[in-house]
Amino acid sequence: MQTPTLRALTLAALFTSPTLFAASLPGTGITVHPVQSTLPEETFQTALINRALKQLGYDVAPTEEVEYNVAYTAVAAGDATYMAVSWLPMQQNMYDARGGDATFYRQGTYISNAAQGYLIDKKTADKYHISDISQLKDPQLAKLFDADGDGKADLAGCNPGWVCGSVIDTQIKAYGLSNTVTQNQGNYSAIIADTLTRYKAGKPVLYYTWAPYWVSDELKPGTDVVWLTVPHSANPGQFKEQNTALANGKNYGFAVNNEYIVANKAWAAKNPAAAKLFAVAKLPLADVNAQNQRMHQGESSAADIQRHVDGWIHAHQATYDGWIAQALAAQ
Repeated sequence: MQTPTLRALTLAALFTSPTLFAASLPGTGITVHPVQSTLPEETFQTALINRALKQLGYDVAPTEEVEYNVAYTAVAAGDATYMAVSWLPMQQNMYDARGGDATFYRQGTYISNAAQGYLIDKKTADKYHISDISQLKDPQLAKLFDADGDGKADLAGCNPGWVCGSVIDTQIKAYGLSNTVTQNQGNYSAIIADTLTRYKAGKPVLYYTWAPYWVSDELKPGTDVVWLTVPHSANPGQFKEQNTALANGKNYGFAVNNEYIVANKAWAAKNPAAAKLFAVAKLPLADVNAQNQRMHQGESSAADIQRHVDGWIHAHQATYDGWIAQALAAQ
């Protein structure tokens, strides 16, 4: 009969009695300082990783909410430990500007195939045969989406300072829409809430969004709304030559992104258990969409989000335990 290894016994004891081997856990006595964006809908992604870090013995400080550029700066400088919502390639310039791979630890993909782009309500799309955003050069078509009475289409856009805002501005110019389309910028959550209200009132809507986010559960592409293509790729700055066309030939104006966990490289080197966790953790995009929808329906308190984390772990216990086991094996 084979004798169980000490590590196997330790792992078994950890899952049955988390405090039994607390003194020997890799994170004992080490504090983690997480940061995330100011989007409440990105809290779940961070809270799940925080929970796993706590199980590894780390002391996890409250997550600080900052703008993306501040988050990259803080992680690069070591003032923060990690962020779980690094969008690439969209935020590649922020990543590179703070030192790139020389400064950050980034292994594995946390969330895959995050789409983004422009949508309009299906009723208007079908009635006026609108399928490409460049069609809004026609003042009569653009006026359908005029929400403030200035005769131009109002496009629900991004927070000031977000990369998507500069992409939208670049594309409005590139597609000859400057005289007919205005990007409305501000707090995205408030802007998209107004868009949803307009949709429910039966009025045409034009907006930018991404997945994972609750909007695509509330306004379902293909049923309630449709994606608009763009006539050609057009991106600002270092992304000027980026081809955003998909393999099927359709072009929605934005590259498909992945979300990564990005940590301070020096800290990760000293904490192989946490580094391994960051590398192996994977979260299905559909699960984030569903959790975001629950937030939109009112389950948005800190306690609610922790309960959502509990539920996800319970539903994916073997997967979650696998993350912890691999992290412990790396110490």
